[in-house]
Amino acid sequence: MLKLNRLFPPDENRWKLATYALIVLIVLGSTLYIYRYEPFSSRIEITNELGGNIFPVTILSTATTDANLVVPADSNYLGTPKSCIAVRVKSTHANSKFRVEMAETPFFSRSVSEFILPKADCEYLVFPDIIWDYKALLDNEQAMPVSVAVQAELNGRKLSGNVHTFSMRSINECLLGYMDSRMKFHDTGDFFAAYVNEDNPNISQILREALDSRIVNRFWGYQSKDPKVVDKQVYALWYVLQKRGFKYSSISNTSLSSNVVFTQRVRTFDDAFESAQINCVDGSALFASLLKAVNINPILIRVPGHMFVGYYTDRSHTNIHFLETSMIGDVNLDDFFPEEKLDSTMAGKSQESISRLMFEKSKEYATRIYNENREQIHSGKVNYMFLEIDKATRALIQPVGK
Repeated sequence: MLKLNRLFPPDENRWKLATYALIVLIVLGSTLYIYRYEPFSSRIEITNELGGNIFPVTILSTATTDANLVVPADSNYLGTPKSCIAVRVKSTHANSKFRVEMAETPFFSRSVSEFILPKADCEYLVFPDIIWDYKALLDNEQAMPVSVAVQAELNGRKLSGNVHTFSMRSINECLLGYMDSRMKFHDTGDFFAAYVNEDNPNISQILREALDSRIVNRFWGYQSKDPKVVDKQVYALWYVLQKRGFKYSSISNTSLSSNVVFTQRVRTFDDAFESAQINCVDGSALFASLLKAVNINPILIRVPGHMFVGYYTDRSHTNIHFLETSMIGDVNLDDFFPEEKLDSTMAGKSQESISRLMFEKSKEYATRIYNENREQIHSGKVNYMFLEIDKATRALIQPVGK
């Protein structure tokens, strides 16, 4: 009888064993569920590479190109970094399904994006698709806060919502460079090309005034092989800007205070045209716009604290001339005689002759700066730049149309 009891325990013992087995199964099942679905953790964070700042110029100028000038330091990213706004999330298992819903803001519409997170237990930086309101970005002339709300799902399970407030910068703030999360500096000076707008409709008015000056009777770019003919076309544009009374006005600082991003305030073509005010940067961008419009290839040249413009005088790009555009406002042509009022008995200089003198002085000054900094300009060092506004540049950076 004793042996039978050992083989077949009493009912009480059987129930204990069954209870223990059930507990083990529940613990194992719960562990597997938590590992696979993580029901108690969110692991979502809204972030961006530019210290909480969004720059309209970076979005507008690359919207139709394949350029990625702002590159995430983390290689585990999905989506297009041009959107600037990212969501950090940790995958639960291989090929996790991640869904992101961006709420509407004054600068973009509501959008939904879906991604597959390939690796298990891996943190990803996900860039959702954003439907930008490009006009709102273009019209933003002063930095303002914008709250970005995100709802996300991981493998069909809703994650807790998240809201982050960014600073939407002005269209006039050009991103010069930024420090990534690994403290590596990235030079983004190519965004200066966005302010060279050869398609601006106001250019036709300037060209008409240049033709009316009779300095040239047409703009034909490099059709003539004589560099002097190219130089004469450039001078005609210079003369019109001086006749229009363009003045030097240095507005280069922005309200941005950051050790992550570095910026410069730049007037758009329309801003400069309407105000007749330029500093060295937006003056160079404006003049480069005019040169590009008449098929003369311009170059933006940057040295620490300064920018000037260059242009090729021949189709083969073997010879360059340089201009210091800030000198356009150094004289007031109204202080000199208009051409139609000159006669042989009057003393003094004509408007055209004094403008020509300033043009030549400008070339001498800019050439000297270039020669003094030639090696650094072509070295790729920080704060130096030699940016040709050519097809290669336009394949990356398009003009900001304002």
